[in-house]
Amino acid sequence: MKSEIVWMIIGMGIVTYIPRMLPFVLFKGKELPPFLQGVLKNVPFATLGALIFPGILSINEDLRFGLIGAASAFVIAFLGANVIVVVIGSIAVLSVISSFL
Repeated sequence: MKSEIVWMIIGMGIVTYIPRMLPFVLFKGKELPPFLQGVLKNVPFATLGALIFPGILSINEDLRFGLIGAASAFVIAFLGANVIVVVIGSIAVLSVISSFL
């Protein structure tokens, strides 16, 4: 392997490591305001919605499955479950429903 490629890989590793490490170093021992904590706690759900919503509307087989999965995920998330529980719960609901349809 050429030395330029090795240095490029090392450089990319450093460039991706620095933004991940800086918040831990800069905010160590500091408490964020409650409003900002609330916003940051909802980021995974907002991201999940932004990633999944286009797929709900573009299902090739049957749009009902997308809508049922989205509704079940919304209900589970509204109840305050973790993101992983929301995903697994909506998959379970769709698995049960697909066996009946």
